[in-house]
Amino acid sequence: MHAARSPRHPAHVVSSRFSTLRRAVIKAVLPALCAGLLAAGPAIAAPVYPAGKPISLVVPFPAGGGTDFIGRMLAEELGKILETTVVVENKGGANSNIGTAYVTNARPDGYTLLVSGVGIATNPALYSKLPYRLEQLEQIAILAFGSDVLVTSPTFAAKDFEAFQDMVRKSPGKYSHASSGNGTSGHLGMEMLKMRAKLDLMHVPYNGGAAAINDVLAGRVDTLFLNQDTVLPHVRAGKLKALAIGSAERNPAFPDTPTVAESGYPGFSSEYWFGLSAPAGLPEDVAQRLFDATRTAMQSPRIQERLTAVGLVIPTLTDRKQYSQLVESEVKKWGEVVRASGARID
Repeated sequence: MHAARSPRHPAHVVSSRFSTLRRAVIKAVLPALCAGLLAAGPAIAAPVYPAGKPISLVVPFPAGGGTDFIGRMLAEELGKILETTVVVENKGGANSNIGTAYVTNARPDGYTLLVSGVGIATNPALYSKLPYRLEQLEQIAILAFGSDVLVTSPTFAAKDFEAFQDMVRKSPGKYSHASSGNGTSGHLGMEMLKMRAKLDLMHVPYNGGAAAINDVLAGRVDTLFLNQDTVLPHVRAGKLKALAIGSAERNPAFPDTPTVAESGYPGFSSEYWFGLSAPAGLPEDVAQRLFDATRTAMQSPRIQERLTAVGLVIPTLTDRKQYSQLVESEVKKWGEVVRASGARID
């Protein structure tokens, strides 16, 4: 006679069933978990931008000009800060449009950047068709500001800005003003001054500032509204006479020259500026790293000394909105001047 088989303890049954269930869950979940970890591994270990990869800094003007001067200094400092090589590429032509279009068509990865300027604010109104849209640029940081200065030859009869206005008003159309070219900040700034002050002067455009200065010095053209860094050596040498400056406040390089704004035209501002831009769609972390690096670069003693020596003002950088807001306001301002004056390039 066999002994009766005792029933399995309920706890043993539950434990057995739990073990079976656990093995099934592990078998189903473990492969997916491992695959997820493997997929996440490279992202976690990805090197920080720019990871030693060279950066191209496009200057949309030929070598040797003011934009190129700033671009090369910035490239050197950014290279040190980002621990990589920053190569300047000059892609001039069409009032900065060629180089700007090149950058807007580049991949938004932070390895193609642009030294942008006031042209991105004036060109939308000056050209009937642009090879890019402003929305295709991500504005990173302002680099520096400069002002246009109204100058004449030392032999010109007007000794100051007030006398200049009186002379022009008494003889409408008699006097002329030069510019370094149609659509430049000096040209548009003078058009704005003519509208605000009700002055009738004939515009004589030149292909560059040097030729314009030569004809003012020779007396073939009466006045010139031009970038301060270009005219400063001539003013200091006594070859040109500064009558007024287009900045909102007096410039340290021209301490005795009144601003147009303080001379009866409040709010007047004819300034040129430089900034750092990139193709739109830049990853947020890359954009912020570029902003932080640029802020550090522009605070370097070398850049501060060389730019302030020619009267350029380096602003205190707070965030990336600073530059995009500047561009937006300048597009509006210069658009109104272009439409009112009828200034066009094409």
